[in-house]
Amino acid sequence: MPRQYPIEKYRNIGIIAHIDAGKTTTTERILFYTGISHKIGEVHEGAAIMDWMAQERERGITITSAATTCFWTPTYVQDRSKSNEYRINIIDTPGHIDFTAEVQRSLRVLDGAVVVFDGVAGVEPQSETVWHQADKFHVPRICFINKLDRMGGSFEKSLNSVFTKLTPNAIALQIPIGEEEKFEGIIDLLRQKAYFFEGEMGRQVEERDIPAEYVESAKEWRSRLLEKIAGEDEQLLAAYLAGEELKVEDVKRVIRKGTLTGTLVPVFCGSSLKNKGVQLVLDGVADYLPSPADLPPVKGTNPKTGAEEERKPLDEEHFSALAFKVASDPYVGTLTYFRVYSGTLKKGSYILNTTTQEKERISRILRMHAAEREEVEDLYAGDIAATIGLKNTSTGHTLSDEQAPLLLEQISFPEPVISIRIEPKTKADQERMGMSLKRLSDEDPTFRVRSDMETGETLIAGMGELHLEIIVDRMKREFNVEANIGRPQVAYKETIKKEEEAEGKYIKQSGGRGQYGHVWLKLAPKLRGEGFEFVDEIKGGSIPREYIPAVEKGVKEALDKGVLAGYPMIDVQATLFDGSYHDVDSSEIAFKIAASMALQAAARKAQTVLLEPIMALEVLIPADFFGDVIGDLSAKRAAIQDTEDRLQMKIVHAKVPLSEMFGYATSLRSLTEGRGTFTMEFDRYEEVPPSIAQEIIEGKRR
Repeated sequence: MPRQYPIEKYRNIGIIAHIDAGKTTTTERILFYTGISHKIGEVHEGAAIMDWMAQERERGITITSAATTCFWTPTYVQDRSKSNEYRINIIDTPGHIDFTAEVQRSLRVLDGAVVVFDGVAGVEPQSETVWHQADKFHVPRICFINKLDRMGGSFEKSLNSVFTKLTPNAIALQIPIGEEEKFEGIIDLLRQKAYFFEGEMGRQVEERDIPAEYVESAKEWRSRLLEKIAGEDEQLLAAYLAGEELKVEDVKRVIRKGTLTGTLVPVFCGSSLKNKGVQLVLDGVADYLPSPADLPPVKGTNPKTGAEEERKPLDEEHFSALAFKVASDPYVGTLTYFRVYSGTLKKGSYILNTTTQEKERISRILRMHAAEREEVEDLYAGDIAATIGLKNTSTGHTLSDEQAPLLLEQISFPEPVISIRIEPKTKADQERMGMSLKRLSDEDPTFRVRSDMETGETLIAGMGELHLEIIVDRMKREFNVEANIGRPQVAYKETIKKEEEAEGKYIKQSGGRGQYGHVWLKLAPKLRGEGFEFVDEIKGGSIPREYIPAVEKGVKEALDKGVLAGYPMIDVQATLFDGSYHDVDSSEIAFKIAASMALQAAARKAQTVLLEPIMALEVLIPADFFGDVIGDLSAKRAAIQDTEDRLQMKIVHAKVPLSEMFGYATSLRSLTEGRGTFTMEFDRYEEVPPSIAQEIIEGKRR
């Protein structure tokens, strides 16, 4: 099948915002007005189309980023034929910090974003976080100030918070007619017209003259707008200074150019819940956000030569795509979402997973409409779609043409920082639990599972308490697994500080054949992060070769248990330098036990210490609360690295022990009137101060 839509008519956008700003409600309106859905699903009624997981509907928040495709012809276009239609691929992302990986992986594959703000609260903490993430990935964006019908809704106040907290480049293209319960419609400052939304769910957009009482204020806003835009373009500036009437088309061209480079951020307004203004935001997506063709070619590495290569967003280029999400679907199995950067892909073809160097067959290609799906035969550059049944592909893997492999930059995810113990309630749950945890960790790169060798317990680790709560809830609902969970815990480690040697001798005489194993081990500390090394220095056959692997195994098992408080021991070198054996009684098990005894004896003499995870913390706070936050961090054993100013905000960079950070979100909110945010990720392991180490060893501290 030939390409149905030219690449210039594609828009790959995300809807990003603080939790509860109305992202999903806005997406539901978009699906309704573009004809994808025939009724509007409301988040507050638990019926949103994009929030299709049970947990999302109950909590009224978005957890996974859902993808959908829709089509739009701008409202001002007279000719409604297909040639003027835009294809819009939308990803609705979560707003909660625990699901930051979902936002990050979505931003990596998007070309543009619509940032939604609550018209009452203006810029909120998580809106700042997602804004800075969008800066990091250079994603052009437009803003939508939503909820102007609510008590306390103020367009001007919200716009000022965008200026002061996020960017001085914001430009208002619209102003509201009335606010709070008097909010009726929208004035378009470029076209100098008023728009009202009539009929079923505000479907009919009616253009009228600006009401008399708003003419003066509209003029004032418009002159501010034109003054700011004129500075972006020499021809426009000359016409503006000469007092000429600027053409709408010329002004739009300059706004588009500024939006793509990030020097301008267009601002729209409305109320998604009251069905006012969403169609004009869609016009803005078509007018100002980039198509894949507007962006620079994607860069990657040739895995054979190591050289950097580019792929332009053209169908005739070699195929390259990035898998940005893996999801378990109860009906079809594993769904892999991917973004095509270049070339075409046909159903039934073979491609190379450049990350793992394995071939994969594309058996079916699905275009997603949230939880609904439509099968297609081919994909082209710029498409976002999903496929079923890829065996070895996970998040961040590159898919490319076998003949011309390319490795795109991987998506890097933060390390999990918190773990809890989990145990199945019944024998039947035990069997299902292993499978469900594997499926969930394949889906989510920030979720890890491991077993505690000593207690046989299963530990799950994630980005925060809500993250793990949702995982446990999904196990229950999707996989029918009932489980008990423990308290959140920090992952401590142990290591040694000096070199020591010790003997391990295991002799057991019983009726019949005995047991005999005898080893001498030397333990030495290694640099942080170097891991474990086993050195065999046996000369003259004092221990036969076949027993040496058993010695290494015994050492490793003893390291996993630690000697101080049962935490794994890291960064040590164990050297086997002497020992003896018995012709009849020696066995692998005897040498394994002897090695374990020797390691524990040497470690006890070698000054064993506890290590704790230290987090790199970035706190973003209004300047007024700077002193309080610094004082609070010092009390948490934090080492302040540096501070910097970002507009009206202060950023504090610090290194802080994870054990001090439980409940920090709540204490930071109360210290900063809810305006402070923080992000933290694992930095390194460091020695625990002796007094605190003693508490941990005695089991008082968690």
